[in-house]
Amino acid sequence: MAGWMGVDLDGTLAYYDGLKGPEYIGDPIPAMVDRVKKWLNEGREVRIFTARVSCTDLVKKDDTRDDAKVAAVARKQIEAWCLMHIGVRLQVTAVKDFGMIELWDDRCVQVQPNAGVPVHEFWRRSV
Repeated sequence: MAGWMGVDLDGTLAYYDGLKGPEYIGDPIPAMVDRVKKWLNEGREVRIFTARVSCTDLVKKDDTRDDAKVAAVARKQIEAWCLMHIGVRLQVTAVKDFGMIELWDDRCVQVQPNAGVPVHEFWRRSV
């Protein structure tokens, strides 16, 4: 299968109860971990899609750490978390590209292509 599946980390793949620094990642969410393992077994490419590696908003204004260094720490922790809970290190990104065919995220609102109408409203109107 061409393309890759994007999976958000916090609140989608791992429990999230507030950002506690780049080193902390919540416990795995079993249903989503199982889904990712299934996709991998089917030969699909899965990437972790997270703002934690975007080099913004991870460093508090009074923090002297470089945001790129914080993002690097976060990436290393996420890869180790994936190895522990999924069995493989997944690629970690904060960049969407044309190869992404799906995104699983707890904050997304899907819209009807080229219309700007949320899918849930579109389907409700068409039923």
